Amino acid sequence: MTTADVREKFLDFFGSKEHKTIKSSSLLSDDPSVLLTTAGVQQFKPYYTGDLDSEKDFGSRRVASVQKCFRTTDIDEVGDETHLTFFEMLGNFSFADYGKEDAIKWGYEFITKELGVSSDRLTVTVFEGKNEVPRDEDSYRIWNEVIGLPKDKIEYALWDNFWGPTGNKGPCGPTTEIYIDGIEVWNIVFNEYFCEGSREDLLSGKAQLNKLAEPGVDTGMGLERLVAVLSGVNNVYETDLFSLIIDILPSDLSDEGKRILADHGRGIAFLISDGVTPSNKEAGYILRRLIRRIITKAPEFDFSQLLNKVVKLYDSHYQELDREKILNVFDEESKKFKKTLVKGIRELNKLDEINAQSAFKLYESFGLPYEVIKDLGGQKASKLQQKDFEKEFVKHQEISRAGKEKKFGGHGLLLDTGELKAGSEDEIKQVTRLHTATHLLQQALRDVLGDEVKQKGSDITTKRTRFDFSFSRKLTTDEVEKVEKIINNKIQASLPVQYEELPLNEAKKTGALYYFKEKYPDPVKVYYVGSSLEGAYSKEFCGGPHVTNTEEIGRFKIIKEESVGAGMRRIRGTLE
Repeated sequence: MTTADVREKFLDFFGSKEHKTIKSSSLLSDDPSVLLTTAGVQQFKPYYTGDLDSEKDFGSRRVASVQKCFRTTDIDEVGDETHLTFFEMLGNFSFADYGKEDAIKWGYEFITKELGVSSDRLTVTVFEGKNEVPRDEDSYRIWNEVIGLPKDKIEYALWDNFWGPTGNKGPCGPTTEIYIDGIEVWNIVFNEYFCEGSREDLLSGKAQLNKLAEPGVDTGMGLERLVAVLSGVNNVYETDLFSLIIDILPSDLSDEGKRILADHGRGIAFLISDGVTPSNKEAGYILRRLIRRIITKAPEFDFSQLLNKVVKLYDSHYQELDREKILNVFDEESKKFKKTLVKGIRELNKLDEINAQSAFKLYESFGLPYEVIKDLGGQKASKLQQKDFEKEFVKHQEISRAGKEKKFGGHGLLLDTGELKAGSEDEIKQVTRLHTATHLLQQALRDVLGDEVKQKGSDITTKRTRFDFSFSRKLTTDEVEKVEKIINNKIQASLPVQYEELPLNEAKKTGALYYFKEKYPDPVKVYYVGSSLEGAYSKEFCGGPHVTNTEEIGRFKIIKEESVGAGMRRIRGTLE
């Protein structure tokens, strides 16, 4: 059974159970507590807490998805037979709808009837119980009495059977796991709690658990691992899509090298298509690490073959894959890196031992990422640890940040969102005017283009504002003109700009816009343009600064509208 077959069967099966199929969200998660999307549940977290309504947004309390995911913690392990960075996650979700019995029955039905796996090959685990969370006797009973699985195939387990949360807080709950031939393939989570803390806090007993407003079901099944089990292979890299990628790679590469290229090639293509570009921070740094690592593994290989192959194999399901953008971004980064690679290797070879300090110097001077240094350093880098390298990275950032704050006269942290940067009083006034204009820009875009528009980032200097937002196509000239006209009409209307400080949950109910990737305080300030919060033209969570009346802004001009990735647009604007 091919990977495409399993994807289709999964969505068709849960479609027959009245689940609405939801498109995969971006690898750039809206969840502010994570860097990249690591699980299918992340785009649905607000539906368990009651912050969003699934019936309103999806027309159903039951949804299913095939979610693209990326886990940075496994980068070092890639090269063996099981670890991946990019992977696909099959999931079905219930928001205060069906519960344990239906979730377990459908899981069993899909595996045994749709996939044709004999029940003799199955074993399951359920939650043993810990502290205030009781033993999951209901799931045990359902597996045994309703499904008919013998008791010797059902085991109680502890923290492996309590899932979540993702990031530093979120929905979580007891789980039941399904194994085929002793290999875990499906984790069915019964989200009953909201964890105020990370999973580490939960395991150490420091986190607080509260009952969820909208309990439900969240399942996750790794597609690559499932296909490997169904194909009778122990190695995910021997499944159909990976085999087709590996077939085009240089024959003289080791098996480990081929797996690294195959895995990283997929990750690179999907990250770039979701709007990530190589940089020295956050997701951009992850992408840079992947690109530079595969170049080091096969410096003479034509990587366009690899990237083209990934697009060809995946674009029937993921139409957002942008071949031209992938190749252009990769080529630009490749050229930059190759200029310094030879010098970096020469410097590395001079060292007798590579520790965190010398490794960071190689990175800072020659752009060699940790994995490349570790790979090329061999025995000399045997004592080098990722955590020590990252400490050097953080230390450097803190020194750099302190220098910037001094340079900008102490105003380096003027804006909580980091949009900044201004020094003199006149510069601060200009940034303030542009910042308030950006609020009007977002609402005007939604007026003209609809609610599909959602903020994805912004950056403000004394000269211009840059606003990134989600939208599926290029704006027409007429649409750009309409947006600009709306903004200037609101400026000329001399509307007051005010704020109310509200508890976070209450603020969300006002309809104010907020940037999902931002972590907001509780209480939070809601800035609005208009005479009242209820009737305001624009209202957003924000830390300031703002003008007190729109007439202070002056005339706003859109100077450029462009694409910055699949489904992502950017507008640059200034004041005349």
